[in-house]
Amino acid sequence: MSVRKLKPITPGQRFRIVNDFSVLTPGAKPEKTLIEGKSKSGGRNHSGKMTMRNIGGGHKQRYRIIDFKRNKDGEATVESIQYDPNRTAFIALLVYADGEKRYVIAQNGLKAGQTIHSGDSVEPEVGNTMKLKNIPLGTVISCIELRPGQGAVMARSAGTYAQLVARDGKYAIVKLPSGEIRMILVECRATIGVVSNSDHQLEVSGKAGRSRWKGRRSRTRAMVMNPVDHPMGGGEGRATGGIPRSRNGIPAKGYKTRDKKKSSNKYIIERRKK
Repeated sequence: MSVRKLKPITPGQRFRIVNDFSVLTPGAKPEKTLIEGKSKSGGRNHSGKMTMRNIGGGHKQRYRIIDFKRNKDGEATVESIQYDPNRTAFIALLVYADGEKRYVIAQNGLKAGQTIHSGDSVEPEVGNTMKLKNIPLGTVISCIELRPGQGAVMARSAGTYAQLVARDGKYAIVKLPSGEIRMILVECRATIGVVSNSDHQLEVSGKAGRSRWKGRRSRTRAMVMNPVDHPMGGGEGRATGGIPRSRNGIPAKGYKTRDKKKSSNKYIIERRKK
């Protein structure tokens, strides 16, 4: 997996760095039974009022239904590795022995034709899913559940991974991508390996238009607004705008917004680094 720099035929391509998509299966089409329509709101609510700024446009997309639970135990064959416009990671199309097909998040090193497993008594190999109580300590994992049967909610984006550090009774101690160390029930499932498309962070858009293709509208900086529009607006010339904050006056840097009495605080052993 690698990236390539485009020849600057146009101004928008001068700094453009793209993924070469060499790991994708050539000619693979989306599985029709696993895709559904996807509507866009443009940042407006049911009455047409804009409630979220900087949203609008974007290329038409179809949603791929991903199996985050991996609750079908047994053997499955990877039919193809495909691109998914809805996420940064690549996805793998699995075919089970009974003919059922499912999409899952692909891990680095997963290839078409490979066999992967899910269950209690499987080998800790890339792409296999098992409970945390069965995974060897020190293993690099991804697509981790927070509650048994919930489905993967952590370490799902391109290039991310966590590490199983230890086990203590009914809890496993996992170091998450953010650096946070927390306890997770050993009955929760996780997938072995690093999430695919780890070179995603090296990509460069090259032009503002590509953000519009992704449905992102341009953003007006707060400090160039008027005082009536934003707490950081106003002033003569290029004023600093004071403390970085939101439109509602909530500080953006160094201000803790997590509830001190949140019930899940007791499961966090070490907070993420600032």
